[in-house]
Amino acid sequence: MSVSEEKLIKGCQKGKKEFQQALYDKYCDGMYLVALRYSKMQQEAEDIIQEAFIKVFKNIKNFRKDSSLAYWIKRIVVNTALNHQRSKLYLYPMVDVNDLDDWSEKESAISELSYEELLDLIRKLPTGCQIIFNLFAVEGYKHHEIAKKLKISEGTSKSQYSRAKSLLAEKIMQRDQVRYGSGEV
Repeated sequence: MSVSEEKLIKGCQKGKKEFQQALYDKYCDGMYLVALRYSKMQQEAEDIIQEAFIKVFKNIKNFRKDSSLAYWIKRIVVNTALNHQRSKLYLYPMVDVNDLDDWSEKESAISELSYEELLDLIRKLPTGCQIIFNLFAVEGYKHHEIAKKLKISEGTSKSQYSRAKSLLAEKIMQRDQVRYGSGEV
């Protein structure tokens, strides 16, 4: 079904299944990639997407067109993913930013990765680091916004982001050592 976004929204607001299916088909793949960044396994990302689209269809009557439909749906997916992960955040130790080594030399290695390689490495981060890295580096939230959203201190957000970058840099160096050898003669 190829219809305008306006007709798609109106059809979904009326609860018409064919319009809901068309909206789902149009946005599912992109939103799945968003959910995947916040999950450890594909099944978890699939659960997030399913729950998020239920919320989309339930709340589309409240869509005010202040932003694009894609952005509105993405916010729902991110918030759903955060709700899935929120309880797990407190199971993992948080690190103070002052306890971290200087990682600025390692930082540039992250930018050399393909999207798939970076996604794989992000998914292997501890849950707190993974969530905060995604919110700050990918979604563009500020640390004070992350702190409020996750009910943590701003310093914890900053330290988890720093830790995530450091862990990513270490994983990249380990990967490169395996791939290219140690570089020693």
